[in-house]
Amino acid sequence: MDLSHLVTVGLYAAKRAPLKEAELAYFDKHGLEKALADIVDQLAKEKPADPFKFIADAAAKLSKAAYPFMKEVPWNDTDFNLPPGKADPIGWTRAIARIIDMGATMDPGLVKAGCEAHHAAIQDLPSDGVCSEAQLTAMNTAIGRMIASVPESKTMSVYNSVKALVDPKVPEYLMSKVNEADARAAYDALLEFTEVVKANPITPFTPASTVSSDAASSIREAASKLGAAAYPFVKGVDWTDDLYAKPVPGKSIQETLRAVDKMIVMGTKMDGAALQEAAMAHVNAIERMDAKGVLKQEDFNAILAGLGKAIASVPKKNVMDVYEEIGILVGRVGVPAYIFSKQNPTDAMAAYSALMEFKDTVGTYQPVRKASNEAPSFNAESIPLLLLPFSLLIFFAQGY
Repeated sequence: MDLSHLVTVGLYAAKRAPLKEAELAYFDKHGLEKALADIVDQLAKEKPADPFKFIADAAAKLSKAAYPFMKEVPWNDTDFNLPPGKADPIGWTRAIARIIDMGATMDPGLVKAGCEAHHAAIQDLPSDGVCSEAQLTAMNTAIGRMIASVPESKTMSVYNSVKALVDPKVPEYLMSKVNEADARAAYDALLEFTEVVKANPITPFTPASTVSSDAASSIREAASKLGAAAYPFVKGVDWTDDLYAKPVPGKSIQETLRAVDKMIVMGTKMDGAALQEAAMAHVNAIERMDAKGVLKQEDFNAILAGLGKAIASVPKKNVMDVYEEIGILVGRVGVPAYIFSKQNPTDAMAAYSALMEFKDTVGTYQPVRKASNEAPSFNAESIPLLLLPFSLLIFFAQGY
């Protein structure tokens, strides 16, 4: 880890001994090298009288103004699991593509820091779903920095795409559930915060992939094989079915959030370049899909290759944590069997068999844990989460 750019401004003692392995791990875990460098750049530009207060003020001010509103929101209300407008699966998919595109453009280190801030808040979340004001500040800070690392046009593309799909009555309905004065105070503070973010752009860092060329080649080849075998199944799925926008029956917001948290943690472990590749493969595929939501064969293969590389960079334990939590969420309430009943069983099982081969290739390149309690190896009952329809097939196979 090179911190020489901090030595030049006296923020890092030139005589300090090289960082130890545990210290390097700490800096890497929290993305501190990039954060410190950005702080130096911002301080040099703004030259505030009280630099440390300046850095924290914008996010803290927003949190303070918004926290009364945040405490009033019924976070356990299942309404938040529903689409905030018309049921238009294709339209929402295209809007999600804009969100993915924005995320893929962000600085990977800042995205990781944002995910870690959310994970920390979720870990300590009380039963009412309200995080602490300090945790809200940490998340606001992280989100602000993430957004500051993308062009404003990307942010506005997301805003406009989502706005077009949200029913005009939704804001009024949500406002009725909280104190209007608190909500408007939070909104005004948010607008002020956006101006701070816009005024302090951050140049994103483009990471080099840690996935070896050999791994990338093998996974790409395996992805093409899986794509060919699974494409009949993919074409047979009714992607316009509003079923996929419905909450899991009988599951609370907190139960769903636990599964989401495992995904967030898994995402923080992924190779930044591989994750960006997988994200952009989704964006490109969605832009070229047909009116029924079916992807082109080559785009489907690119998604599989991108996901394979991203998952290959994650320790197996983190992948298994996602798999197991999703199993708890959907596997015990009949969802997999129900979805399977809507597909051509021959095509579905052919896709499942091909996925089993693909996960073996991906697993070959996953990081090896040094600890003695080695994570269990993958088998037909424990498979990385690649695509929801595929993972549901796995749960079906377990139950029958």
